[in-house]
Amino acid sequence: MSHPVDLLRGALAAEPSRPLVTFYDDATGERVELSVKTFDNWVAKTANLLIDGLAADPGSRVALALPVHWQTAVWLFACWSAGLTAVPVDEGEIPADADIVAAAPGRLEAALATGAEVVGLSLHALGAPLEECPPGVTDYAVEVRSYGDRFTAPADADAPAVKVGGEVMSGARLVAAGEALGLPPGTRTLTTVSYATTEGLISGLIGPFATQGSVIICQNLEQTGLDRRISLERATALVTSPSL
Repeated sequence: MSHPVDLLRGALAAEPSRPLVTFYDDATGERVELSVKTFDNWVAKTANLLIDGLAADPGSRVALALPVHWQTAVWLFACWSAGLTAVPVDEGEIPADADIVAAAPGRLEAALATGAEVVGLSLHALGAPLEECPPGVTDYAVEVRSYGDRFTAPADADAPAVKVGGEVMSGARLVAAGEALGLPPGTRTLTTVSYATTEGLISGLIGPFATQGSVIICQNLEQTGLDRRISLERATALVTSPSL
């Protein structure tokens, strides 16, 4: 049975230099493109941070109080690599039983209130540190760079991988759901939908990865710019909110 980590490892073995994740924030004008190898390096460093820096144990629950973003995708795959259960919540309530919370700047106070280990992400497109790092918060951008860029622990396809939409799914179920979409090989999906939703997670991340494809993650995208973005990025699939 396949696991999401297997999809990433397959892409790395096949063509490490090809674009895998492209991120836009139209409110700030930011754009960043990560190759398979670069994305994998971020995943490995984050998984090592979770295990060696934050002492996460297999099965630990990691709440992701983060919007749809390239760093959120990294954290999902890092959790899966390390055998942890990711709980993406975006703007939703942070679960009180989380062992670790990865939080955007505006969510740090709520994250600290849970009593969990808190990692703060600036969400700067190029991974800059937090402008202000409150006491008790680990600054992701500062800490993660010192960790190794290889992480090779075997992934258990049957272990809980994510809780989304109130449902816990194993890695094998995630991959099966992505494959069930029937996307063509090399699908390039443009998405604006949060990974805290089943649609965003499966259609906007796992599905295209299962085809050895890629994703274009867009924040603050307006309808008037959608057609141009699709053309510019050669997107072949679209996952957007009803407002678009």
